Amino acid sequence: MTATEMPSPLNNAPSGPDGVPGAAEAAAGLHAPVLAWFDQHARDLPWRRPDAGAWGVMISEFMLQQTPVNRVLPVYEQWLARWPRPADLAAEAPGEAVRAWGRLGYPRRALRLHGAAVAITERHGGDVPSEHAQLLALPGIGEYTAAAVASFAYGQRHPVLDTNVRRVFARTVTGVQYPPNATTAAERRLARALLPDDEPQAARWAAASMELGALVCTARNEDCGRCPVAGLCAWRLAGKPAYEGPPRRGQTYAGTDRQVRGKLLAVLREAVRPVPLAVLDRVWDEPVQRARALDGLVADGLVEPLEKDLFRLPLT
Repeated sequence: MTATEMPSPLNNAPSGPDGVPGAAEAAAGLHAPVLAWFDQHARDLPWRRPDAGAWGVMISEFMLQQTPVNRVLPVYEQWLARWPRPADLAAEAPGEAVRAWGRLGYPRRALRLHGAAVAITERHGGDVPSEHAQLLALPGIGEYTAAAVASFAYGQRHPVLDTNVRRVFARTVTGVQYPPNATTAAERRLARALLPDDEPQAARWAAASMELGALVCTARNEDCGRCPVAGLCAWRLAGKPAYEGPPRRGQTYAGTDRQVRGKLLAVLREAVRPVPLAVLDRVWDEPVQRARALDGLVADGLVEPLEKDLFRLPLT
């Protein structure tokens, strides 16, 4: 039998508790080797250390969305040094969060993190709540971030589905190269079915499967020779069939409104006083796109317009 004909040991296994075909066998086969690999190869990241606390974990989760670790590390350290507790950030103007966000990209995350800090201070006495429902009720917190904080900060049992985890599950269990563009109900069912029953082990599994996708089962140039579960991987055993789903979203940046927004924000971050529109006009030659980008920043609450065509980062 050739590699392309060889079925995965997981494909014909019995369903798990959520009715996901192969989940019971997958869980039994994947947990031990992935966790053992994680014990040896996990990166020493500051938000994984005990002294990071739930606030440190929350900051990291906001910053790591669509941003690589090497860019996050210096900004993360600066944020925790300046704002070691949610109340410290809540006491600042939201514009200061945008300023300190620097060039991490997607600066609305800074406003959302500031809003979460305010809510934590007002509703929870300044302590990041441990209950998943309370985390989910915070402004700017979605299902992924709530599950990640509950799991990584408090050791709870929740499926944590980021892009890396979704790719690992797509390949090892489902047998396809890439997951869908958006998270599906089927992926959530599979993630729940693969969770270890033991709560602390489930939290470690969430971190381990994420690390495996980040370091070994990468989007490009996957290193199957280093993978602890290569012998169980449905995609590998099927001969690594090419992706046949809808076109994958690209990450274009040059010439986009996002680039123009970044240039406008860069000027405003460096300014100690409100910036005249004439100064902002110099950052991009195309006036229609520049105006559209500035209007978008104002609409998103990232920039505050003042009288006499002056602009600044928001104070309230």
